[in-house]
Amino acid sequence: MTSGAADGQSSMTETSTTLLRDSAAFSGFSVDDLDAARAFYTDVLGLQTSGEPVMGGVMHLHLGGGRDVLVYAKGPAHAPATYTVLNFPVPDVDAAVAELTTRGVHFLHYDSPPTDETGVMRAGGPLIAWFTDPAGNVFSVIEQG
Repeated sequence: MTSGAADGQSSMTETSTTLLRDSAAFSGFSVDDLDAARAFYTDVLGLQTSGEPVMGGVMHLHLGGGRDVLVYAKGPAHAPATYTVLNFPVPDVDAAVAELTTRGVHFLHYDSPPTDETGVMRAGGPLIAWFTDPAGNVFSVIEQG
């Protein structure tokens, strides 16, 4: 295959990056129990979800700004992500933590970075608090500046 460039790289690189640059990319993560996750996302977090009619065991989380995240059932093979899979920017982290706590959300507490008694990290940078979904995946509410 000839790219038309002297080194054989430029044209292929340009075509590939253009293809991905214009792609409507999305992220996804797994859960062990799709029904429990759906109930948490809709009833506790107030998010909208929809199933994937072509594939069972898959749902979409519909987020602000027209963004979607794919959530798929992995059953017993699921291992929670060891990083924050979803960040929710909010105007007031303390208010979000208070409201979510009344809905049954338990916020995580860390020594480093240190979090306060409500689970909010106030040690520089934007205020942020982490919590998990029923599958153990880490989410956050983060104050937008």
